Amino acid sequence: MKALILKQYNQFACEEVSTPEPAPDEVLVAVKACGICGSDVHGMDGSSGRRRPPIIMGHEASGVIAGTGNQVSGWSTGERVTFDSTIYCGRCAFCRSGQINLCDQRRVLGVSCEDYRRQGAFAEFVTVPERILYRLPENLSFEDAALVEPFSIALHAISRPPRALNDTAVVVGAGMIGLALIQALSQAGCGRLVAIDISPERLNLASQLGATDVVNSGQADPCESVAQLTARRGADLVFEAVGLGATVEMAMKCARKGGTVTLVGNVTPKIDFPLQMAVTRELTLYGSCASRGDYPACLDMLSRGALKAAPLISAVAPLAEGASWFARLYAKEPGLMKVVLKP
Repeated sequence: MKALILKQYNQFACEEVSTPEPAPDEVLVAVKACGICGSDVHGMDGSSGRRRPPIIMGHEASGVIAGTGNQVSGWSTGERVTFDSTIYCGRCAFCRSGQINLCDQRRVLGVSCEDYRRQGAFAEFVTVPERILYRLPENLSFEDAALVEPFSIALHAISRPPRALNDTAVVVGAGMIGLALIQALSQAGCGRLVAIDISPERLNLASQLGATDVVNSGQADPCESVAQLTARRGADLVFEAVGLGATVEMAMKCARKGGTVTLVGNVTPKIDFPLQMAVTRELTLYGSCASRGDYPACLDMLSRGALKAAPLISAVAPLAEGASWFARLYAKEPGLMKVVLKP
């Protein structure tokens, strides 16, 4: 099969490799679409430590079942499917309590790190355990279905803090996850919904997808803007979708006293933390990792049009062109959001 391989940091090759054989509890999926995740782009230069070459990256994908292991039941070849990016064991205490994203043996497709290496979906075929499979609604395209994974991250994140109807929410960062958060929060009944970013194009898209207000943090003080929008009270809920020290502090400053800040972005592993602000204003911080059984809701909402994937897709391209699209994303080419590759 053909696969896009990260051969060395910042160096890709589309090569012929052996088609993987499914284990007894796995299925072989013929990949029809796979999105380039921001974590793949950050990982390609070695900075994250989670894409050690050689590795086939890719975990936002959809396709058709092409084969099954001998212990697989309830799935047939030809079925249209997507799958979770998280491979959980199903046996540990966290899995048994439904916290599959915290599994003791958690693995992520397309990731190679110190502890494990799992080949991903930038290839014609990929193997995945049947327990992480989900059937696609008939009206959902493979391209839109490839974005279920980032939408599931957003749905999980908004479930972390307690919220009430008409709450004011702020989303810091209007990238893929930030725009998915805006859509999810809009559906969840937030009143005022503020998007903060430095890109006019992304802020315009945020307005189209549910943000009631947008703030360009390159042109105005975002915390002062949020204060003015909330009678100087601050936001009930703040979601940080970048993962830098400056944006985490910004998120905390935007929250009201006693408010919540949910940390979703993780570009950097460590930051300076404004401890006194968190203590004296009694802020509650939530971490949010991946998703936890949110795929069925995402698939249903995408199928009904409650969530919209198409506006987030900047380009659909052949897998053979993957290296050039990675380079363009890495260079932060204006106007690029989500690129979907098709084997």
